[in-house]
Amino acid sequence: MSTWFMWFIVFWTIFLVTVMFIGGYFMFRKFLKKLPKEDGMSILDWQDHYINETRHLWTDDMKQLLEELVSPVPELFRDVARQKIAGKIGELASEEQAEKITEELVVRGYILATPKRDHKFLLKKLHEKQIDVAPYQTLFK
Repeated sequence: MSTWFMWFIVFWTIFLVTVMFIGGYFMFRKFLKKLPKEDGMSILDWQDHYINETRHLWTDDMKQLLEELVSPVPELFRDVARQKIAGKIGELASEEQAEKITEELVVRGYILATPKRDHKFLLKKLHEKQIDVAPYQTLFK
């Protein structure tokens, strides 16, 4: 065998192993979220429950607002982010027995459902939409 072909095989092997580890990491995270907790339901089960329970409370304007707020998320992850955020908004609406989903619930749910590192994108989007962020400052910390 020639030397260049052996190096090609070595680098190809390293590449494949790396890609499999990355894929396995994300699959394992999803697996952990699907495991049932003490109450018998998993994180994803609760998320789906809150979405289905509050589906009728969503207006077209609030759905559009959620779509605009989620737009900075890379397209590959956007569906997952939208589901997680909608689940948190549904949870807040259920706890507060809201009659409909409001802008305040959407913004609060988004802040609570996303990691702190993503809040700068949300702040930028809220400023673009001319939404006052003063009432939510305590949630950003």
